[in-house]
Amino acid sequence: MVAQNAYESFVGRIKDIDTAHQIESLLGWDQETYMPRRAAKDRANQIALIAGIAHERLISEEVGSLLEELERNGADDDPVVATNVRETRWRYDRAVKLPTDLVKTIARTSTLAKATWAGARKESDFSRFAPHLVELLDLKRQVAEHIGYDGEPYDALMDEYEPGAQAADVQVVFDRVKAELVPLVAAIKDAPRRPDTTILTRTCPVAGQAAFDRRVAEALGFDFEAGRIDVSTHPFCSGRGPHDVRLTTRYDEHYMPMSLFGTMHEAGHGLYEQGLDPEHIGTPMGDAVSLGIHESQSRLWENQVGRGRMFWNHYYPALQAEFPSLADVPLDDFYFAINTVRPSFIRVEADEVTYGLHIMLRFDLERRMISGTLAVNDIPEAWNTGMQELFGITPPDDARGCLQDIHWSMGTFGYFPTYALGNLYAAQFFAAARRALPDLDQQIAAGRTAPLLQWLRENIHRHGQRYRAHELVKVVTGAELSHEPFIAYLNAKFRPLYGI
Repeated sequence: MVAQNAYESFVGRIKDIDTAHQIESLLGWDQETYMPRRAAKDRANQIALIAGIAHERLISEEVGSLLEELERNGADDDPVVATNVRETRWRYDRAVKLPTDLVKTIARTSTLAKATWAGARKESDFSRFAPHLVELLDLKRQVAEHIGYDGEPYDALMDEYEPGAQAADVQVVFDRVKAELVPLVAAIKDAPRRPDTTILTRTCPVAGQAAFDRRVAEALGFDFEAGRIDVSTHPFCSGRGPHDVRLTTRYDEHYMPMSLFGTMHEAGHGLYEQGLDPEHIGTPMGDAVSLGIHESQSRLWENQVGRGRMFWNHYYPALQAEFPSLADVPLDDFYFAINTVRPSFIRVEADEVTYGLHIMLRFDLERRMISGTLAVNDIPEAWNTGMQELFGITPPDDARGCLQDIHWSMGTFGYFPTYALGNLYAAQFFAAARRALPDLDQQIAAGRTAPLLQWLRENIHRHGQRYRAHELVKVVTGAELSHEPFIAYLNAKFRPLYGI
């Protein structure tokens, strides 16, 4: 049996570490929402200090000794204890290889880089951001060398976001998905039916969008007593547990879907955070499995639910009431418009079919950037070439090209693949939910999404990190992760819609 006092001491220490990360997260959220522009250097020092404190506490001799004691004395006897010890061991073994100065430098550099990226994106000037990217790539290569890897340096970085994933294995999955997506995109391109996308450019005042978005997020189950929604350059969800979850979105009065589906996407992340077991907050048992699983929750609510016909059977009258400009638009036309499939420059606004191709482009570029085979100054050209090859379009400027995403300024190389994996997880989970809830479509059509949320919470959220991602998929769905449910979902939805 695990010595109770040793375990209590262990839990106290890892909860303190998590509290430091909560502070770091709040500082990052403030930077993206309300922080004065000139405060970037001060914020960089603040975040670097907190990151350093959290790192030193994790790699302390005390934590190492407690891990060894717990592992010697039956940590596997209790699933909660086993999970907390196993996952902390994984974090400890990674962290102890990294010098604290390197951790602090990355935190400081990325904080400054985010501020510069926002300005560079606004001005569509990649050269302004490039020096920061050079520095971040060098730092992350150092991380990869310290951590170690069997395949390529990128593996060590991706492992932080999707533990156990290997770039070569992910490439195999992506190749299978791409082989199915390319002919589907081609078939849709030549389809006899075309949506009227001008519907989506009709004027919808920002105030009305904010009110409707909040109404939808609340109806899905997002608790605004434990969260909020604000505006940022790039939509995101910031939260480390169920009691304080921050969502952001962005608005365009001539393109309402940007804020609506952005809000539903981030609310999906928020619902996962709010669904974690409060008894275990601050420990791995109260934390999300991986970013791929996290992304599955946002993509499921945004796409399988939010872009589904059943959802709009209930919510379309309310949308028309909020926006008179849509009063003469039949539901079928609106539904077709929000599910239009066409090449697009912006990833977060991409349709379900082409979205994965955006991720594959970034995945390829990141691997080359980390390996050193793609120079920073060549990124805009490489990006545009990739867009032309995958989509047949070339971004007119860097803001709609290689500067559109915040991730590289954050130093989160290895993060992007989790978005495409999230699509696969989402489709497989939603198929399992439909089997478990035979009347799910009818429930959603009646505006009742609570049964789906409850199913997700019982089967995914409440487990915390008890299972790794590949294990969780099998526990929940009875099968290994496969691209087939995702492709089946796309074919079932889009072929009839486009008459192909």
